[in-house]
Amino acid sequence: MDETWTQHGKVRAREGDGFMEVVVDGLTTQSKYYKPLIYEFFRKAWRGSRPAWGEFSVDIVMEYVGDPPWIDLDNLAKAILDAIKGYAFHDDAQVARLLVERRAGEREAITVTVRKMSDRALGAPYQR
Repeated sequence: MDETWTQHGKVRAREGDGFMEVVVDGLTTQSKYYKPLIYEFFRKAWRGSRPAWGEFSVDIVMEYVGDPPWIDLDNLAKAILDAIKGYAFHDDAQVARLLVERRAGEREAITVTVRKMSDRALGAPYQR
């Protein structure tokens, strides 16, 4: 796994063998905030791999401290998928598995993990 992070403002990302991880520090209740934030990171700072074809699995985990923020997870997922489209994959229609989760954590952040699925055996259960 490549432990080298690329960072620009509140967003950092890294990639390894078959995955890309993006972390956004801090939370807001406005999901529309994340699309331009992440998009600008990729446009200005990202020098990693180019988008690929095939099917992908995307895990989005929103960690909060204290009371959970009032945010619709479906809107958050849409904003994030729109932002990483063209960098992780060509089109969000390539996402065959999507997990969006809100949970208590030690710090407020959103972690997005994108994995290419086409290497797994047909019919085999997804393994994390």
